[in-house]
Amino acid sequence: MESVPVRCPACGRDHAYLTPVYPCPCGTPVAPPVRRDGTVEPITRRTWNEDWVTVRCRTCGRHDQWPQPELCCPCGTVLRIPVRSATESAPGRDAGALPTHIPLPRTAAAPRPAFRPMTIRTGRDAVTAAAMYLRWLGYRDVVQPAERPASRIDLRAAGLMAQVDSTTRPTTLRDVECLWLNGLNASVTSVFFSLAGYAQDARARADGLCIPLFVMDLTGTPQPVNGPADELLSTGA
Repeated sequence: MESVPVRCPACGRDHAYLTPVYPCPCGTPVAPPVRRDGTVEPITRRTWNEDWVTVRCRTCGRHDQWPQPELCCPCGTVLRIPVRSATESAPGRDAGALPTHIPLPRTAAAPRPAFRPMTIRTGRDAVTAAAMYLRWLGYRDVVQPAERPASRIDLRAAGLMAQVDSTTRPTTLRDVECLWLNGLNASVTSVFFSLAGYAQDARARADGLCIPLFVMDLTGTPQPVNGPADELLSTGA
């Protein structure tokens, strides 16, 4: 992983940002090409085009969509890390005239199709959008109860439970810890989805407990906000 110096424009704090690495279907680890001379910008709103970046594999030439690199400063500012476009990236040693179709190795998993979100208008829509996302990640038999149980677990699947916070306040530390305890008692993975983001202590606790955290906008598209969520997005169920 490449370390890139980043300074938060809001508080002036310096960070060493580690570029995330994702697995190409051909087996090669790829990383978004971060611009060292680029300008770091605070994220004040989210759009689909700005939250994803096209990354080219230097080995097989394949282009895939991966999450736009971001850094959450302790001051609360979320920073967008600038990257070079796929066309600007330096070609690999085997680059040249690429075939129109590159077959995947037999050992490679089939790439997922693009996720098709649903617009969120109600709290129930948020739960449905999260269920769709989990199915897209590869979880089967995702169950959505007709009424929310006292445990506040909104979704269940084999080896997984998920909670969806559709309120307008950031998800709290207590919410994250309650989900973790429910998952611990059931010996399953816990995943959290939130519309309003997470309190700083809640996110720090989730990182320590390895709970994937996702934020959803009103388009119904979850975005990973911590390392466990990035890993879940990369590997799937």
